[in-house]
Amino acid sequence: MRSGLRIGIVGSGFAGLCAAIRLQQAGFRDFTIFERAADIGGTWRDNTYPGCACDIPSNLYSFSFEPNPEWTRMFPQQGEIHAYLRRVAEKYGLLERIRFGKELAEARFDEAAAAWDLTFTDGERESRERVDIFIAATGPLSKPALPKIAGLEAFEGIAFHSAQWRHDVDLAGKRVAVLGTGASAIQFVPKIAPLAAQLHIFQRTPPWILPHRDRPFGERERRLYRALPLAQRLLRWAIWLRQELLISGFKGGARIQGRFRKFASWMLDRQVADPALRKRFTPDYAPGCKRLLISNDWYPALQRTNVEVLSEAAAKLEGRCVVGASGASREVDVVIFATGFAATEFVAPVKIHGRGGLELGAAWKSGAATHLGMSVAAFPNMFMVVGPNTGLGHNSLVFMIEAQVNYIVAALRRLQKSGNRTMEVRPEVQARSYADVQRRLKGTVWASGCRSWYLSADGRNDSLWPGSTLDYWRRTLRFDAESYT
Repeated sequence: MRSGLRIGIVGSGFAGLCAAIRLQQAGFRDFTIFERAADIGGTWRDNTYPGCACDIPSNLYSFSFEPNPEWTRMFPQQGEIHAYLRRVAEKYGLLERIRFGKELAEARFDEAAAAWDLTFTDGERESRERVDIFIAATGPLSKPALPKIAGLEAFEGIAFHSAQWRHDVDLAGKRVAVLGTGASAIQFVPKIAPLAAQLHIFQRTPPWILPHRDRPFGERERRLYRALPLAQRLLRWAIWLRQELLISGFKGGARIQGRFRKFASWMLDRQVADPALRKRFTPDYAPGCKRLLISNDWYPALQRTNVEVLSEAAAKLEGRCVVGASGASREVDVVIFATGFAATEFVAPVKIHGRGGLELGAAWKSGAATHLGMSVAAFPNMFMVVGPNTGLGHNSLVFMIEAQVNYIVAALRRLQKSGNRTMEVRPEVQARSYADVQRRLKGTVWASGCRSWYLSADGRNDSLWPGSTLDYWRRTLRFDAESYT
């Protein structure tokens, strides 16, 4: 039996913490978490914009092995999720396992040593660590995507991305432009609209909005969950089942698609009286092709007297003005980019070199091919959590994270028992796995013709899992050793 595997985990969000906890529980002791920031939490540390919250209920957007009876709401706010992650890290003694201020710059597999050399930057300094197993848990929503818009560097006002919110900038009485109407804008626009003197929203395409069924958890309900954990577990599985049933709508099911349209149209009709506005706010693509959003205050915010919605993309910045694609110009003090994340870049700009010096970006030039989103041929002893084609449009990503981590732990147990030095997915297995995922994606709503952040520049969907979370759980329940050398 091979003992003492040195394991390096990069990232301390849900994925990295889950990997560390499960490895610890399985008896692996020699692991380190490397985190670029000064605190844990990943996206729930970085996104602090007003109104930031999760769109999956709290009892499901948490670890199954670590329920939290103290959630204050059905849909938790950013601060509460971040606090939950800190409590989990403290409970399992992970904080002393984390090396903060370590941003991964390069990873290179040493074939002779059968080990990974990880190069980190800490300001102007570089450091290197050697590990036997490299687990990339950086997540797809960790790199804010700024648009390639002319005049950005010369803009005379203040500009920032929603994931890098400038809390030192007081928006009261300011003229503000928001570029984008995705999941972040849906949450922060209603919060800043009452503050701004004028708010100009540049909307390339309107989103589908469903009613938000948030509610507070009272003290009586929290006492019940403390005294009877089974009650909270039953609620968790009821929420999971409800979310899971939605997958047929994303796979083209007419019944669920009809319900999406019905609820979204009901919300629009109820909150927007002006027929011309309703037409401008009605998407021309199938519900779910872009991310479905939930909000009760988006449409009321858009109809405030100090809010203007321009149905066009921003084309350039000139002086203190934002100029739209039609030539419409608006002078502003602040520009907020609600333009999402570089979700299809995965590990970029980090350079990861596998067997024979093959660079991962080059290996993925024609598609981010993996086996189950975790393993890549020619990259031995490397695993990813929330890798390509494991994202979701309908259910909790934490469920997927736990399934992946359990699979990875089983793989490492197998490697340890075998006495071998490396484990690598077979190229033919990866090819079949990726082809199967792409084939199944062709019949989904995500391939129905809209432009979304799920798709790469050439139109491939390397982001989402094409089926249910139950299907993925079944595929990862047992480590398929025959698929690896």
